[in-house]
Amino acid sequence: MSAESARTTESIAFRSGLEVIRGVEPRIADAIAGEIDDQRASLKLIASENYASPAVLLTMGNWLSDKYAEGTVGRRFYAGCRNVDTVESVAAEHARELFGARHAYVQPHSGIDANLVAFWAVLAQRVESPALERAGARQVNDLSEEDWAALRRDLGDQRMLGMSLDAGGHLTHGFRPNISGKMFHQRSYGTDPATGLVDYDAVRAAAREFRPLILIAGYSAYPRLINFRLMREIADEVGATLMVDMAHFAGLVAGKVLTGDFDPVPHAQIVTTTTHKSLRGPRGGMVLCDDSLADQVDRGCPMVLGGPLPHVMAAKAVALAEARQPAFRDYAQRVVDNARALAEGLKRRGTRLVTDGTDNHLVLLDVSGYGLTGRQAEAALLDAGIVTNRNAIPQDPNGAWYTSGIRVGTPALTTRGLGTAEMDEVAALIDTVLSSTTPGTTKSGKPSKAAHVLKDGVAGQVAERAADLLAKHPLYAEVDLT
Repeated sequence: MSAESARTTESIAFRSGLEVIRGVEPRIADAIAGEIDDQRASLKLIASENYASPAVLLTMGNWLSDKYAEGTVGRRFYAGCRNVDTVESVAAEHARELFGARHAYVQPHSGIDANLVAFWAVLAQRVESPALERAGARQVNDLSEEDWAALRRDLGDQRMLGMSLDAGGHLTHGFRPNISGKMFHQRSYGTDPATGLVDYDAVRAAAREFRPLILIAGYSAYPRLINFRLMREIADEVGATLMVDMAHFAGLVAGKVLTGDFDPVPHAQIVTTTTHKSLRGPRGGMVLCDDSLADQVDRGCPMVLGGPLPHVMAAKAVALAEARQPAFRDYAQRVVDNARALAEGLKRRGTRLVTDGTDNHLVLLDVSGYGLTGRQAEAALLDAGIVTNRNAIPQDPNGAWYTSGIRVGTPALTTRGLGTAEMDEVAALIDTVLSSTTPGTTKSGKPSKAAHVLKDGVAGQVAERAADLLAKHPLYAEVDLT
């Protein structure tokens, strides 16, 4: 099929789908059409968002959605799963080949689900299996009430060490508002206050003192790289399992931008990821592991997951197949090149950057230099059509809600085709908005951490400049809904 023919086919598919939906609930059809309009018109700089291909999007809307498929390939609790077995096998095959992993589990519905599967796989291997062996039991149902009570206490009395939230860690890495923090005794390692970089000696010292069962590496707002070889050395020294959450940078690993010490797969016993973000697939999760944890990981359903989503697993397979193409390596490198160009453009204009730059796909701005909170900066940028998210910075005086930071990332704009020269223009637009914004006041007249005042006319001027920039790189050009 020619490229032109493919574009025509895709447009027909999406138009037809919307018409079917409109015949049942027109408000939903309008919201779907409105979303592509909004995304086409916005400078999307949220580091955890991207644009999946039409093939990935279309794969999610099909009859596979109707099938229950608890269990794993060849071992289902429902009959009639022949096609689901094919889908899951293909997705896992692509994942193993793409990342060089011994085992892949593609059922998790999200990143938190992938992390829960990983946590409980480690607990099953490190805590439950030894307890069963001591009791001479084959499975937990064979344990006496006394032994079961003791095992439950042991499962709930384990320790986890991960990166602090203000240093760039993630809520699912053992923090109290999340279920992971209710499962584990958690402590955090931070970053060097002077440089903002991970101090591996400090991580080692914390691990020696705390003796965690699981050492987590990975981040959602750390602009540099992690040395996973060193993290594995620390984990081995204290008898911990090294788990890496690469949800944010999986695309950079898949695209072979991160290799050697910076590729987590050869070093960690278990690796989790989402399948969207920099990997550019459907919203979902995935677990990679070595042979020692494969059996436990495959028990994710029914251990913590409900029925798999076969239509989403199918979309994961398509996205992973796309990521195995040579073009994806070029894409991944351009993501990093664009992030560095964006960082340099911001620095030249006087913006403070956490760690003074980036080595990956994201840049973390300290907006206190503009006299703003992260919430004010986020709202002002959105007024001008620049979509970002506020984010805490190390030792953030404004806490995790108002914050002092803005996180920006380049995966989505790179997918649209923007390059390094255009990243400088994006930096100029960000600086223009933030320089033109002042804090608002509360009803009592005091300075507000939430309200903002953007100079008249600036939002429109910036939006117009952004529109000119985006017009050169149309989004989903192959999809015409008119």
